[in-house]
Amino acid sequence: MTILQSIILGIVQGATEFLPISSSGHLVLIPHLFGWHIPDQDKFVFDVLIQVATLIAVVVYFWDDLFTITKSFFQGIVKGQPFGNPNAQMGWLLGLATVPAGVAYLLFANTFENAFANPLATSLFLFGTALLLLIAEWAGKRDKDFEGITWVDAIIIGFFQILAIFPGISRSGSTITGGMTRNLDRKSAARFSFLISFPVMMAAGLIGVIKLIQLPDSSGQLIVFIPGFITAAIVGYISIRWLLRFLTQRPLYIFAMYCVIFGIINLVSLSIQ
Repeated sequence: MTILQSIILGIVQGATEFLPISSSGHLVLIPHLFGWHIPDQDKFVFDVLIQVATLIAVVVYFWDDLFTITKSFFQGIVKGQPFGNPNAQMGWLLGLATVPAGVAYLLFANTFENAFANPLATSLFLFGTALLLLIAEWAGKRDKDFEGITWVDAIIIGFFQILAIFPGISRSGSTITGGMTRNLDRKSAARFSFLISFPVMMAAGLIGVIKLIQLPDSSGQLIVFIPGFITAAIVGYISIRWLLRFLTQRPLYIFAMYCVIFGIINLVSLSIQ
């Protein structure tokens, strides 16, 4: 991998992790589209690093929310009042929403990981993301805000997150869809989506770091990967901020259209190779 490739993929990860257009799909398809032959070990190390970078973006942007929720969560447990205030309750809801995807990954890890080696499947899954975004706009009443999220909402959004384990299915897109089908307004659905990404990304990053440590030479290309790491963190922060503002007034159709167009481009590319 070159420094230019590192920066480009860092931009891609930072933007697509939070925009509902699938970061995993882009990280599979962009190198394939440009004919980049990145060794599997280098790709794995880089993917771990930029995953951590976008986790940092979430923490920085939502620091006040995460600190308040975490503090209230543990204070509630210590005081014997685990659901004593809305912030403590939100901590439980965020945890509950991450359970379905975690269980699904543990049960079907090999199936999900094999999908990452299949550009054709990834291209087709992009159409699935587009469909999810259309469902979000058609099905939701958008008459409930962030404070109105219930246990049932959290569980259903968590099941939508299972879909995002497949490359090409956007995590933010699927969870925002889950929220909007539960009648959350767009901004509240996106906010909950980003907050539940914290435990998911933290777990994925931890697993990735453990595997990284086990590699025989995990530091060889770090100097090349660092620019991508920095880029992913900065672009990720900007993407969160921009999308939350965008969704205040505008629908998800533009992202659905993008997924369809990008999917078609990749299918055409695959057909002529």
